[in-house]
Formats: sequence, structure tokens, C-alpha cells
Amino acid sequence: MTYQSSSAGLDQLRTNPRPVGRNRARNGVTQRMVTRSRPLNLLIDAIVINVSFVIGYIMRYEWQWFREVGFEARLSDYWPIQVAFTLTLLILYQLDGVYANRRAPSWLDQMYAIINGTAKGIIIVLALIFIFRPLTYSRLLILQAGIITIVLLGATRWVRGLIEARLRRQGVGVARVLIVGAGELGRAVMRVIVARPELGYQCVGFVDDDPERGATNIGRFAALGSLSCLPDILERRPVDEVVVTLPWSAQPKIMQVVRLCEARGVRVRVAPSLLQLNLNRIDVDDFGGIPLLTAGGRTMGSADLLAKRLFDLFGASLALLLTWPIILLTAILVRLESPGSPIFSQVRVGQDGRRFKIYKLRSMRADADALKNELLQFNEADGPLFKMRNDPRLTKIGRIIRRLSIDELLQFWNVLRGDMSIVGPRPNLPEEVARYADWQRERLRVKPGITGLSQISGRSELTFDETCLLDIYYIENWSLSLDIKIALKTIPYLLSARGAY
Repeated sequence: MTYQSSSAGLDQLRTNPRPVGRNRARNGVTQRMVTRSRPLNLLIDAIVINVSFVIGYIMRYEWQWFREVGFEARLSDYWPIQVAFTLTLLILYQLDGVYANRRAPSWLDQMYAIINGTAKGIIIVLALIFIFRPLTYSRLLILQAGIITIVLLGATRWVRGLIEARLRRQGVGVARVLIVGAGELGRAVMRVIVARPELGYQCVGFVDDDPERGATNIGRFAALGSLSCLPDILERRPVDEVVVTLPWSAQPKIMQVVRLCEARGVRVRVAPSLLQLNLNRIDVDDFGGIPLLTAGGRTMGSADLLAKRLFDLFGASLALLLTWPIILLTAILVRLESPGSPIFSQVRVGQDGRRFKIYKLRSMRADADALKNELLQFNEADGPLFKMRNDPRLTKIGRIIRRLSIDELLQFWNVLRGDMSIVGPRPNLPEEVARYADWQRERLRVKPGITGLSQISGRSELTFDETCLLDIYYIENWSLSLDIKIALKTIPYLLSARGAY
């Protein structure tokens, strides 16, 4: 649905700055949830710290780890130090940003703040012991309690992160987001929403003053018209946050949007438009003492490319070694069922537009390509791709190996040859690539892959725009650990056959 421009558009804010009750109420609920969660986090952490202190006491006086106790002391003798230890850590955690209002902070960032605060807390409490009662309290107990606190707080945050991520994937606790601007920066925000559902963002849609962008959906992201439609959208739809991705040259419009959202009780955030590029693609260099930004370079350096290639060689070799009996048996069955070679090759487009031959176990009749034109009217895919859920060209064996992705196993040979990678965007046909939009060609910056983010996010259930958003997100956020994570997640997805046809 595209909204019609209101008669006054954004300028109606100057004469009618009324807040919208529904959005004010939704944001009030969200704020109350945030306000209540902070005391709850403090209470849980206080309990964990005291439990850690008790465990430290048992380790020191009951089990006597590391050193024997020279004198006995009851746990009740330690209550002043236990209180000081708890309060000191909670105060330091607050100062180090452990309780900062951030959505889905990474576990490593949380652990860094916890370790930093705990280390300072241990030093402070040890100093207090030394000053006031150096001979009564065990300093080793404080050190042990601190280490246990770090471990237990890390475990609680890991479990809480898993629970929150699962709930947000199910739509619980999600924030409804409206994006202002559908340029490169706006699509970068869309990529994050698609690639990281655990963050809990649900996009209402986007607005853009470009006539074509403002009227063209991008996958699941609905085009809602121009910026002049924004007041009507905020009035008719529940929106929790507005993310502004306009270039800084449009600063007057940005300020209008900010004032409108503040008046309507909607949280507004502005994405910095530095060169309209992802910061991962910007290198900082020194030019005689003058810092310079180099933009548009490759995401992966030489060491990264080497690590990825070694991972590919090891993974492809291991996969072929383990699956060659399945490949051989499938090839025999394919050949027995229908005439023609059991191995199918086809020209695809790879990195930087280079063409290569991809190898697959044949899942269709030998004359499948010749029959494609007759089936174009039944295409179920959007964009440049052609897909049919019940493709009549598939053989009986072909339907099975397609569903289990056994037909893709020969592509590990493409990986060994250097044409493909284990993880990356799926390669398309030359005629399909010719129909790419300019922004979609970004997915050609790396080698194509056997699996990728789109393969573990729905495969054929995704629109082509959503597939491209995920592929570009992967390119801009590549790491070896991300490759390993995607490769491991692919196995259960293959077994479930979700989105495979």
C-alpha cells in the first residue's frame, strides 16, 4: 500500500504538532519495559555476585584450594566485605556501561565490560581489606569470588541472549521500524534487519522522494511513497522507531523528520551518511601526519583471502572424501532412470562477472533447457530468476536429490578449482545477471558459494531482493567465523529441506 501525500506534507508539523496517541502509547510501553528491565538486571546480578562470593568462601575454607587456611572464619564474619564487594561491582558495572540501553549487545562486548568492572572491583576491595583488617579476611577468597562472578555473569548473559533472540525471531518484543530513504545507506539498514532477526526489528516499510524508489518494493520492505506521506503513515500505522538514512545534503529534510517524530512520540535515529559506505569498506591511512580515508576497497585483505581459501580447500576436500559414495550411487540412479550424462554442467557468472562452468548431478531431463521457454509463464520467482515448485522437467530421482541438495555436492569440485567458495552468494546464469539492478551487482564482488546467508534464511522462500540484501550483508561483514557458522547451520537446513525445490 502506498500512501497519498497529505495536502501539507511535512510542513503540517509547523501548524499541527499534535502527538499521535497510538505511537505515544506504544513507545510508552517500550520505555516502561526498558525501565523495568534495568532494576531486574541489577537484582539478578546482585544475586549472582553473592552466590559467587559464597562459592568462593566454600572453595577457600571448606575445600581449601590452592593454599591451606591458617585460621578459621565463618561466612557471617565476611558480611561487611560481601556487601562492599556487591555494591562496588554493581556501581562499576553501571559506570562501565553494562546496563546501558543497547539492543542485543554482543556477548563479547558485555563480557569486556564485566571483566573490566570486576577487575577494578577486586582491586578496590583488596585495598579496603589491607587498610582496615589485613589479617582477618582472605584476599584469595576475593580473587576467587571475582573469577566465579565473571564466569556466572557470562553464563547468565549467554542464556539470556539465546532466549531473547528466540523470542524476537517469533515476533515477541520486536520494534516496528520505518526507514526514511531507500538509497545505499537505507538498503544497508534493510540488510541488517534481514540478516539479523535476533535484533528484533520489523520493518513497516520505507519512504523516499525518488519517484521510482518510493513506489518500488524491495523484497519484504514495502514502498510507502514519498517523505510527504510520513505524517499520514505515523498516524495510521503503529511505528516504534524511524531510521533516517538520507544524505547530509538533505539536512533540512532530516531536521523536519526529526521534529515530526519527536512531536508524534516516535523515537527517531539518524544513520551517518559518511560517503554512503559501510565503515568496513573504509581504510584509514596516514599521509605525512594527515589522516586519509580510502573508500571502496576490498572487504577482505590478503590474509583474509588466504584464510578463506584454506578453509575452502580443507572443507571441499573433506566433503568430497565423505560424500563420494553418495555421489557415485546417485549418478548411477540418475543414469538408470533417464538417458544422458548424470553430470550436468552450465555456464554461471562468478566473481567480478567472470564466467565459469558449474557442475551438478543432473536432476532434470536431458532436454530441460530446451523446454524452459515453454514454462516461463509459470515462473514462481520474482526478479530475474526462474523457479517452479513443481517443475515438470524434474525426474523422480531429481526431486529427491533437489530436496536434499545432493545435486549440489559436485560443486565442491568447483571449490577446489577456485571457481567457487564454500560460503558466498549463489551463482546465477548470464541472462539473469544481465537483468540485475545496479545495487544487486554488489553480490558479484566475491566468489559465489555453495551455501550462504540466504541458504540458511529460507532459500527459495526469499524474494530475490532479500537474497541480494543478505548476500551484500555477508560481503560487508565477512569473517572466517561467519563462514564456519553458516557452514555448520547449513547442515540442519539441508536435513529439514526448508525452501528447497
